[in-house]
Amino acid sequence: MDLIVTPHGDGYQASYGSKTWRAAVGRGGIAVKGGEGDGISPIGCWPIRRVFYRADRLAGPPTSAFPCTPIDPADGWCDAPDHPEYNRLVRLPFAASHEEMWREDHLYDIVVVLGQNDDPVVAGAGSAIFLHVARAEYSPTAGCAALSLTDLQDFLSEATPDTLLCFKAQ
Repeated sequence: MDLIVTPHGDGYQASYGSKTWRAAVGRGGIAVKGGEGDGISPIGCWPIRRVFYRADRLAGPPTSAFPCTPIDPADGWCDAPDHPEYNRLVRLPFAASHEEMWREDHLYDIVVVLGQNDDPVVAGAGSAIFLHVARAEYSPTAGCAALSLTDLQDFLSEATPDTLLCFKAQ
C-alpha cells in the first residue's frame, strides 16, 4: 500500500488505505520534473529511505518501520548540484549550498527522506524530496509533500518497508 498524493478541490490530499489527510505540495504543483529549483512535486512513486526527527520537540522517535535518527543542530542537506555531496546529509558548517535540517519553524520536526534522485544522484535532476510537517495553512513547499504533525505520525506508524510515496496529477 502506498501514500498517494493528489489534487483535491483547491488543494491536495494524501491517501493511505482508508485514511485521507489534507496535504501540501510544491509551489509548482504535481507535474513532470522540469529542472532544479522548479518547485514541482515530481510525478512518480518514491521509496522511503529514512526518518529524521527533532528529539528536543518530540517525546521520542516516531513509531515507524523505517530507521529514525535524531536531527543534530549541525545537520544540513547539500543542495548544490555541482558538489560531490549533492542530495546527501552533511555536517555544518558546510561551504557549498545547503539546507539546515535544524529549523526553528517546526517543518522538520519530522522529515521523511524519499528516494528521488538519490540512487544514483544526477546533478541538476532535482534536489531531495522530503515528506515533512506542513505549515498551519498548508502553504506550498519547495517541492516536498507535507502533512500535519499528527497525520505524519499516524502515517509513519502504519507504513511498511515497501510503502512508496506517489505524486499523481490525478
